[in-house]
Amino acid sequence: MSHTVNLAIQVLPTHLPQPEAYAVVDAAIDCIKASGLEYLVCPFETVIEGPYEQVMKLVDDIQAACNKAGAQSLLINMKLQRSFVKDIAIDDKIGKYK
Repeated sequence: MSHTVNLAIQVLPTHLPQPEAYAVVDAAIDCIKASGLEYLVCPFETVIEGPYEQVMKLVDDIQAACNKAGAQSLLINMKLQRSFVKDIAIDDKIGKYK
């Protein structure tokens, strides 16, 4: 059984002026929205929650969306929290602050 994981992802388009870079980041966020997975957009990264396999597929989809939006290269920073015995939830970390 695949448990729910959390992935924090930061997409940094390289070699693009700031307005075009922001458009690429917007395309990444639109891809995340379209995935149907739970997510939280933060100032420096977006946190995604879902089954490991779906989240990893989404990483590929995000890269394709960024390329389609004009990025020829990306720097992607990721942090993955995974447990093999239980689900990991965004609300477990920040629920008390909502």
